[in-house]
Amino acid sequence: MNVLVVHDYGPLGRVLLEQLKQTTLHISPLLISEPGNANLAALADWVPADTDLIVNALWQADPEVAEPDPEAARETAFSLPMALAEHAREHGMALVQLSSCYVFDGRKQSAYLASNPGQPFSQLGNWQWECEQALRTLLPRHLILRTGWSLGRFIRKVQDSALDRSMLPLSSRYHGQPVAYRDLARVIVAILQQIDCGAEVWGTFQYAGAEEISHYELGLAIAELAGLPEGTRVVDEVPEWAALEPENATLGCTKIRNTFGIKQLPWRRMLDEELALISARAPDRETVGQIRED
Repeated sequence: MNVLVVHDYGPLGRVLLEQLKQTTLHISPLLISEPGNANLAALADWVPADTDLIVNALWQADPEVAEPDPEAARETAFSLPMALAEHAREHGMALVQLSSCYVFDGRKQSAYLASNPGQPFSQLGNWQWECEQALRTLLPRHLILRTGWSLGRFIRKVQDSALDRSMLPLSSRYHGQPVAYRDLARVIVAILQQIDCGAEVWGTFQYAGAEEISHYELGLAIAELAGLPEGTRVVDEVPEWAALEPENATLGCTKIRNTFGIKQLPWRRMLDEELALISARAPDRETVGQIRED
């Protein structure tokens, strides 16, 4: 199966391409250096004609990045995926699209199911939910993968606070499940391998690391990492950016286990590796193709 992986310079694209090299899939990487300013008119020129499936590995899991720039959020979380989906429909391709727990408002008292409708309240969640709905109408052969919190995002918060020697407010009010870059890549690879074997299973699935936890408890766990400066102070307070967070971001992951046999792995055992990954220097900027703003 010929797979086009759309990625940026972030860690997920790097580790996903590394893992895919170990498979029998034929992989073509497509780097989009600035997703919020991509020249979508050039998209068709960069998608190989023999592509069977497109993986959009541009993982948007930080509402703080999206909120101040609604137009860039729309381009990255909606317009670009829609351009990929339209190209896929016209050329008989399938599409794997990432979404997140930010499509929910957090009012549910139990874990969200893949069948639950979104009720977002942030720019990121709004455009991801719009994307999900449009994909279901536009492209029958699609697979939406909703994820939990980005573990790397919270490691960066603790890391930045440690460097500044400042207190980091994280609240015990907000609950969810983190997911590490390598774990998410593992899940995507497992899905692609089963599709390659003939599985015609499309629709919406969810994945996050095993163990629900609060923002505050997650911060405490990260602060204990050996690779961080000593004396990192995490306090149980609500930061301003928490206004963008659903109080309950817990995802039910039974469907992906029953369909693909993919089990949740503990995020705790990936903390050290995640810290090393986000601290590592990005590789040389080489790729098969790039889409840039003209």
